[in-house]
Amino acid sequence: MEAKTNMSKLQGAVSHHERELAELRADRELAVEYLRAAMQTLDNPQDRAAGLLALRAVAEAYGGLATVAAEADISRESLYRALSPKGNPTLKTLVAVLKTLGLRLSVEPAHHEPA
Repeated sequence: MEAKTNMSKLQGAVSHHERELAELRADRELAVEYLRAAMQTLDNPQDRAAGLLALRAVAEAYGGLATVAAEADISRESLYRALSPKGNPTLKTLVAVLKTLGLRLSVEPAHHEPA
């Protein structure tokens, strides 16, 4: 009986990922800030997954990966690979995906002075 009660509680549950996508979809400024913060990890080759997964989440929130891939003129499979934790997208892919999402790359000074 207890298992049945627990199952009924889970039927209305929303996954963390689904909630994250809903929040990103509902608040464009949040999506931009989320992506901006996560993209800072791209500077570190050992920690690129967060930036790529954030871009993937924003793409999922704003149309889904298949739609974004089609609009960016990238194969769906290539986009899935590029925005995976071990992905290594080309600059062309990043620019195309960002443009499709209504975003663009920008450059800002690092927190330290160059050598």
